[in-house]
Amino acid sequence: MSDGFPLGPPLVEGPRPDAATVERFRAIVLPHLDAAYGFARYLTRDPVQAQDLAQEAVLRALRYFHAFRGEEARPWLMRIVRNTWSDFRARKGVNDQPLDVVEDRAAEGPDPEESALASDRRRHVAAALAALPADTREILVLREIEDLSYKQIASVLDLPVGTIMSRLARAREKLAVELRGRLGRREHGLPDM
Repeated sequence: MSDGFPLGPPLVEGPRPDAATVERFRAIVLPHLDAAYGFARYLTRDPVQAQDLAQEAVLRALRYFHAFRGEEARPWLMRIVRNTWSDFRARKGVNDQPLDVVEDRAAEGPDPEESALASDRRRHVAAALAALPADTREILVLREIEDLSYKQIASVLDLPVGTIMSRLARAREKLAVELRGRLGRREHGLPDM
């Protein structure tokens, strides 16, 4: 067990990948490692756990790469990240915890005022997103941050495309309400909750 993401029992392994399979895996799956980490970050709400989760998911992806049938690698990897997180949560009985600290990174750009405003907007959006229920946050991250298509999200979440579309519309509404509430509180000199 690591300090971050506690690894579960070893999975039944597929055939040991040969050098050609490992090179193919590197070319097809590893370009999506940042997206896997980003999705893991939103699932775990902890950067250390997210690194461990993404690493475990990539190991699982390599272990089961023999089952990859040439479909799109990014949603395939995202589904493995999600399933790895779901397995951990089921095994440990983890509940969705509120996010205590929102990342505060300055925006890149030459104008400090613009950078500060962009950072402030990002902080508000991140806080509003973190305040949403896990399933709402998950679908928004996949569409709006990871830029997956409805079909790809349906593949990751194992849901029909129509369900994805309706859930995404409701999730966007919830985010807008949360943002309006936060910005309204701020305009009246009240702290964000």
